[in-house]
Amino acid sequence: QLQLVESGGGLVQSGGSLRLSCAASGGDWGFSAIAWFRQAPGKERVGVSCISGYGIRENYLDSVQGRFTMSRDNFKNTVTLQMNDLKPEDTGVYFCTKAPVFACTNAPRDFDMWGQGTQIVVSP
Repeated sequence: QLQLVESGGGLVQSGGSLRLSCAASGGDWGFSAIAWFRQAPGKERVGVSCISGYGIRENYLDSVQGRFTMSRDNFKNTVTLQMNDLKPEDTGVYFCTKAPVFACTNAPRDFDMWGQGTQIVVSP
């Protein structure tokens, strides 16, 4: 069964950068849309970025557009999220997730496989 494992979280000052990675094992996810969701304390999960099957199209939350870049390597079964110019409002647990479909969506209910999450804290 496919499993997703995130890495790369941590503590960073405002304006800094982090790079998240998500590695898949136990299956093939090349056709599937992959997304990163963020959950801040006391808030619902919000879609931050999504890349369609085979990396054809990327979508970003308006507040991260131009600062975050998502990419995927289907040969290595990995996706990355490069986050630059981080802001305190980017703080939260970031989850890598897979959809059973090709196209991106921003609704958590549309995704069928989730990683355990990685914490990011951006200090002012």
